[in-house]
Amino acid sequence: MQLLFHPVDLRLRHTFTIAHDSRDVQPTLLVELRDEEYSGFGEATATKYYGFTVEGMIAALEAIRERIESHSLTKPEQFWAEMQPYLSQNPFALCALDQAAWDLWAKRRQKPLYQLWNLDPATSPITDYTIGLDTPEKMVAKMQERPWPLYKIKLGRPDGDIALVQTLRKHTDALFRVDANCGWTAEEAIAKSKILKTLNVEFIEQPLPADDWKGAKSVFEQSALPIIADESCIVESDVDRCAGYFHGVNIKLTKCGGLTPARRMIARARALNLSVMVGCMTESSVGISAISQLLPLLDYADLDGAMLIANDPATGVTFENGNVVYAQENGTGVRLTEILQTQN
Repeated sequence: MQLLFHPVDLRLRHTFTIAHDSRDVQPTLLVELRDEEYSGFGEATATKYYGFTVEGMIAALEAIRERIESHSLTKPEQFWAEMQPYLSQNPFALCALDQAAWDLWAKRRQKPLYQLWNLDPATSPITDYTIGLDTPEKMVAKMQERPWPLYKIKLGRPDGDIALVQTLRKHTDALFRVDANCGWTAEEAIAKSKILKTLNVEFIEQPLPADDWKGAKSVFEQSALPIIADESCIVESDVDRCAGYFHGVNIKLTKCGGLTPARRMIARARALNLSVMVGCMTESSVGISAISQLLPLLDYADLDGAMLIANDPATGVTFENGNVVYAQENGTGVRLTEILQTQN
């Protein structure tokens, strides 16, 4: 088995702004595991907020290249368990490797991954489409550019959040979700939840800073809308901690280390009666296709990453009016573009 790297700068269709970041280009690392017949692909984006770079991910994987390339990969869960101790400080690199392993494993068995997991796509939730923070006029224009049944609205300005949602509501009947990206206080979240409920908002994602557990408890008990943890739910042990403080959890594969731990986190959340969402980090079709294999297990999905970029380096799953369309390929359904294959 051969390990290959494909660093790519993803160009965003629009400047993407959230409460603590703004960007036009998203660096990402595509990881390939290649044997004599098949190639499996995985992805992890570089994220300043969490301190992970493309160069750092490559270095972490290069350090264990021999272990990776000599593995038989008969059981992806076992592969993850053997690699995790060496990548415990770089879950983003572990995520990309784990996705590639599952893709290759399923391609060897000549079936889509979700089928090998005995999942039925008919039970999949639709995905939202994210509208990043901008002027109200530009945010309305983004909605009009892509009519969609479900939007996630990024909020978190010092003031004007409610007025912004009221303005957007005048231009669509679509269901809204709002994501404050840690930008509110507990008092703000409780007060705003009551108004947002009247504006056909489904839930609020991570309104408070990740370490404000006292505030999270108050919001959990008094909010008029469900509260979903994001920055407060990173690794497997966080799921238990979120019970009683959030109504659900948003699992990000890059943060937890891949599909393998994400599946365990989903099962644990279910056992704790937490709703389950899986989100993305503006990945290309490589990462989005891997995450989409989990869709039948979820209540909510935020998998619009590939729709936000202008130079997707791969093909894979697509979405029509929010609904997933799986590629006619085995594994996670990913193929790199001919241009990227030529460059690498």
